[in-house]
Amino acid sequence: MRATLRWAHADLRTHRGEALFIVLATAGIVASLLLATALFGYATNPWQRVFTQSHGAHVWIHTGPSSQAQRLADVDGVDSVAGPYPTAATTVESRGTRAAVELRGATGEPSMGRPLLASGRWLDPADADGVVLESSLARALWAEPGDTLTVPGTARELTVLGVADSAEPRYSPGERSGLVWALPSAVRGTAGRAGQVIGLRLDDPGDTDYAVQRAVTLLGAGAVTEVSPWQQARAEAQGDNRLLGQVLGLFGLGALVAAGLAAHGAIGTRIRGHLRDISVLKAIGFTPGQVVRIFLLQHVAFALLGAVLAGALTQALGSRVPGRLGDAVGVWQGLPGHTAALFSVPAAVVLFIAATTGLAAWRAGRVSPVPGLRAAAPLGGGLPRAARGALGLRLPSALVLGWHKAFARRPRSLATVARLALPLLLIVVAMSAWTTIDRFHSRPDQLGLAATLTVRPDGSLSDSGVRALLDRNPRVTGVHPGIQVPALVPGQTGTIALRGLGTRQDPYPFSLAEGRPARGSDEAVAGQGLLDLLDVRVGDWVRVTVGEQPQNLHIVGRNIEPENGGRVISTSLDTLRENDPELRPTLYQLRLRPGADPHRVAAELTASAHGRFDVHAVSNPADGLSPLRGVVVGLIAVLALIGLIELLTAIGGTVREGERDLLALKAIGLTPRQITAITVTSTGCTAFAAVLAGTALGLPLAHWLIDAQGRSSGIGAGVARGPSAVLLLLFGGAAVLGAAALAALPAARAARRRLADTLSAAA
Repeated sequence: MRATLRWAHADLRTHRGEALFIVLATAGIVASLLLATALFGYATNPWQRVFTQSHGAHVWIHTGPSSQAQRLADVDGVDSVAGPYPTAATTVESRGTRAAVELRGATGEPSMGRPLLASGRWLDPADADGVVLESSLARALWAEPGDTLTVPGTARELTVLGVADSAEPRYSPGERSGLVWALPSAVRGTAGRAGQVIGLRLDDPGDTDYAVQRAVTLLGAGAVTEVSPWQQARAEAQGDNRLLGQVLGLFGLGALVAAGLAAHGAIGTRIRGHLRDISVLKAIGFTPGQVVRIFLLQHVAFALLGAVLAGALTQALGSRVPGRLGDAVGVWQGLPGHTAALFSVPAAVVLFIAATTGLAAWRAGRVSPVPGLRAAAPLGGGLPRAARGALGLRLPSALVLGWHKAFARRPRSLATVARLALPLLLIVVAMSAWTTIDRFHSRPDQLGLAATLTVRPDGSLSDSGVRALLDRNPRVTGVHPGIQVPALVPGQTGTIALRGLGTRQDPYPFSLAEGRPARGSDEAVAGQGLLDLLDVRVGDWVRVTVGEQPQNLHIVGRNIEPENGGRVISTSLDTLRENDPELRPTLYQLRLRPGADPHRVAAELTASAHGRFDVHAVSNPADGLSPLRGVVVGLIAVLALIGLIELLTAIGGTVREGERDLLALKAIGLTPRQITAITVTSTGCTAFAAVLAGTALGLPLAHWLIDAQGRSSGIGAGVARGPSAVLLLLFGGAAVLGAAALAALPAARAARRRLADTLSAAA
C-alpha cells in the first residue's frame, strides 16, 4: 500500500494541472445538478405547500350572478365545495399602478380554498371597505397592510388589511385579473360585471375534466364564464423556474457525460505513456488489481474532492446568490428532501466518474510486464495516396505529415474527436439558448410580440375617442383594436381565450410558424397550447362557446403565442362582430416606433386620457428567463474546462506518440521547428474536426430542444434561433487557434530533446 501511495503521489506531482482541471470540472457539474434540483423543488413545492395547507379546490368555476352554483355540491365525484361567493370585476390603483381585479365576497376564513395570510389580518365586519390582497397582486401594486387603494372613476377607497397566498392562478397584467377578498356588502356595492365563483374539491383530482363537463351540463353552457383547473394554476406557479431547472439539469448531465469521457480518455492516454512504468510495477510484484486501483483511486479522489467542494459551496453560499437562483436554494434548503439530495447528487456523480474511469483503468491491469513485446509491434503503413500527392504538389511537409498524424490511427483519432466534440456541441446548444432569449428582446415582433403596449379604456370613451387620443402620440405607429373573452372548449371541460384582434383592412401581424394568416370570414389562427388541448391541427374546424353563443372557426394557421400558455385562438374583430354587431373593443394593442421607451409612452397616454386608460407593457416571456443568461455563462465555462482537459490529454498523447518518430524525422532533414509544426498541425486538425462535428450536430440539436420546450410550454415550435455565422466562425476559430497555441510549447520541448532522451523514450 505504501508503494502504491508513493507512486500515486509521484504521478500527481507530474500531472498537477490535469488534477486541478478534473476537480474544478467535477465541482461545476455537481453545482449545476444541485442548482437544478433546487429549482425543481422551488418550482413545485411552494405551490403544493399552499394548495395542501389551504385545502385548495381542484377547479374554480365562474358563473353568472343568477346561476344556481350551489347545486354543484351534489355532482358525482365532488367531495366538498367552497362558496359560491359573489364577485365583481373592477379596477384598483395604488401608487400610480393600476390592476384589473376580481372582488370576491367572503366573511369568515373559508374552510376549503382558504387563503394563507402572509401578513396583516383577515376581513373585519367592522371595516366595510377593508380588503385582503392575493400576494402576486400585492407585489404588482406595491401594496401592504395599511395602504389605501383607490377605484378609478369613483371616490371610493379600499383599505388593505392583509396579504394572503392562494393556490389559484396568479395575477398577470393584461391577461388575468388579480384576486381581492372583500366583504359581500362591499362586492355588491361595486359597479362592475357581477358574477359568482365556486370551488370544487374532488375525490379524484384526475377526474377534473369529467367533473367540469358535468358541472357545465348541470348549470348550462351560458351560465359558465370561466373554468380554472388546478393543473393550470400549478403550471403557472412553476413557470420559468421549472425551465431553469430543466436547462441546468440537461447541461449538467451532458457535462457529466463529457467529463466521464474526458477522464476515460485521460487515463487511456496516460496508460499508453506509462507502459514502462506499469511493466516495472508488475515486474516487482504488483498485481493487475493493484495497478487498476492506482488509477481508479486517483480519479475517484479528484472527483470526490470536486463533489465535496461543490456541495459545501452550494450549501454555504447558494442562498446568497442574487436573484431567483438564491431564492430557490434558500427555499430548497428548508424542504424535507434537501439533505438526501445534497448527498445523493454528488455521490451519483462520483460513482459515474468512477465507472467510466474504471473501464480505462482495467486496461492498465492488462499491460504486459514485458514492454519490448509491445514496442516491437508494427506501427502502421506508409503515407496514403492523398498525402503522397500533397507532398508531390510541394505543399509544406509539416502540414501534410501533421494531417496524416492526426488521422493515421482511425479508431483512436475518431474517439479523440468525439470526446472533444461533445463539450463543443453542448457549448453550441448553450449559445443557441442565449441567442433565442436575446431574440425575444431584440426582435419580439418575430416571436409573437408585435405589440409593445396594451391599452384598456374604462368604458367612458367611444372607439373613435380612444383612437383619437392614441393617434395624438407621435411614438405610436400602429393601433389594433380587439377583445379577449373566455370561451368554453368543445366537450365543455375547460376554458380558453378567444381573441378578436385587428380588422380585415388592418390585420394584426401575428407571427406564424405554420399555415397562413386569417383573412376570410370564420378564419382564425391558434397557439400550440390550444391545438394540444383540443387535439386538432391546422386546417381543422373548432366550435367554442362564449356565454350561450357558439362560434365556429376554421384554424388556418399556428402562431407563436406566448400568452395564456398558448391556449388562445385569434381571429379578426370583424369575424366576432358577425355574431354580435354591437361588439365594442375592450383593448387596444399598440406598436411603437423603434427605440421608443414603453414606460414613457404609457405615462404619456395615461396623462392624456386623464386616468381613463389602463396601460400595461406587453409581458415578454424572456423577462423571467434573465437568470438563464448567468446560468449559460457558467455552463459554458464548465464545458470549456472539460474541453480543455480533453485537449490537454490529446496533446500529451500526440507528443508522446511522436517521440518514436523523432529520430526518423530528424534523419530526413526536418528542423525542430518543422517537427513542432507537425504536432501543432495534428492538434489543430483534431480540434477543427471536433468543431465541425460539434457545430454540425449542435445546431439541429439546439433547435430541436428549444422547439420541444416551446411546444411543451404552449408557445409552440419555431422560436429557436441559432448563433450568427460570425459568432460560430469566431467560436470555431478560437477553439482551433487555442488548441494550436496550447500544443506549441510541449511540441517545441519534445522536438529539442537530446538524442539520448529520444533513444530512451523510443526503447
